[in-house]
Amino acid sequence: MKADIGVIGLAVMGQNLVLNMADHGFTVVVFNRTVSKVDEFLQGPAVGQSIIGASDLADFIKQLKKPRRVMLMVKAGAPVDEFIEQLVPLLDKGDIIIDGGNSFYVDSQRRYETLHTKGIYFIGAGVSGGEEGARRGPSIMPGGSRDAWPHVKPIFQSIAARSEDGAPCCDWVGDGGAGHYVKMIHNGIEYGDMQLICEAFDLMHRGLGISYADLSKIFAEWNKGALNSYLIEITAQIAANIDSDGQPLLDKILDTAGQKGTGKWTVMSALDLGMPVTLIAESVFARCLSALKEERIEASRHYPMINTPFQGDPKKVCSQIADALYASKIVSYAQGFMLMRTASQENRWSLNFGSIALMWRGGCIIRSRFLGKIKEAFDKNRELANLLIDPFFVSELTRCQFAWREVVAKGVMLGIPMNCMSAGLSFFDGYRAKRLPANLLQAQRDYFGAHTYERVDKPRGQFFHTNWTGRGGDVSSSQYSV
Repeated sequence: MKADIGVIGLAVMGQNLVLNMADHGFTVVVFNRTVSKVDEFLQGPAVGQSIIGASDLADFIKQLKKPRRVMLMVKAGAPVDEFIEQLVPLLDKGDIIIDGGNSFYVDSQRRYETLHTKGIYFIGAGVSGGEEGARRGPSIMPGGSRDAWPHVKPIFQSIAARSEDGAPCCDWVGDGGAGHYVKMIHNGIEYGDMQLICEAFDLMHRGLGISYADLSKIFAEWNKGALNSYLIEITAQIAANIDSDGQPLLDKILDTAGQKGTGKWTVMSALDLGMPVTLIAESVFARCLSALKEERIEASRHYPMINTPFQGDPKKVCSQIADALYASKIVSYAQGFMLMRTASQENRWSLNFGSIALMWRGGCIIRSRFLGKIKEAFDKNRELANLLIDPFFVSELTRCQFAWREVVAKGVMLGIPMNCMSAGLSFFDGYRAKRLPANLLQAQRDYFGAHTYERVDKPRGQFFHTNWTGRGGDVSSSQYSV
């Protein structure tokens, strides 16, 4: 019996995707660089399933139906290239290599172009949802060789999560590196979302003195409303977790955050494209700041916490914090979609943002209720420049903005860092400002470097220079943009 698809890499994600495929009636052949893992898998979780083992890559390829579909679930970077190099001599034109890891979209674009010259299709598929999503239904974001999509669509859409209306959380994203770019933005939004929740949690716990047990109840209640999301749901469960000694487990976990690079890649892309993805950038820097544990301990000796006891109604403030968190989350998603829009134009990907919002409705880490509203916004206006000007989100931010300001101010006065909430609020205020002080900045640039400026009383594109000191002359610098 020949296999419908082959999977290379039997770590947690790889194993769970294979089991998911088998559950949906597909026969899967598996291979792992450490061959003993294949035997362990076949004799363990894969017993009785339509899963075949391979002893080497040649055996692996022989057991696949044509066109051969090979999915790599290996560590991003060099291991992907190494396996592709080994696979190419064994494949025929029209066969398909799928990278299901967290690869950098630039690498996926390069692999797509290289394999295209050899007649082999490439798909870079972002997979979100962690091990549970991989097993029960992830969000899958495929991009690359469009002609390969019909050959993998039945498998991917069968194993993907389903939104509330039953639609699969998987659809074609775009050419080249588009699939992994969209997954990268998903992870950037995830960074922002997680940091925002941490800031709300910290303000309520350290600032208002609310216990973990009560915070668990608050987050569980929030999960019933507009803030409904996977991350809010698990935060409620985490807050309630008690360690073996009867103390909250959260107090035992070291406060230094790890990262695998996708948030950083999002910020790098934003800088390259000139997009102010400020909230997401702050979420990355918040993790970097957390890593300075020893320095923070030393600094805390010089600058003790502000001992201003909270005075007021905790229930009212918690309600304000919910609104502030909601408003900030809207900005985080808006920034992500703003960046995707610019990248889509730059790379001619023609991304369908409504479809992307639908793909994120289930299975993935950032799944949340208002993704449905994001889909509606782009369904109404495919050319929408920014979610912040959609009528629904205008109404929601208008409703929440005063609570948002109160919460950021309260955090500042209590000495609780509000990295992302304050960045989101500043972005909101900057985005809605008809006039910003960049006129002064341009005057400064022209003063010290003759960089010129445009005038409000002249057509755009005309540049002027002022001899500010009377000694600088009339020669100006050439125009360029970075």
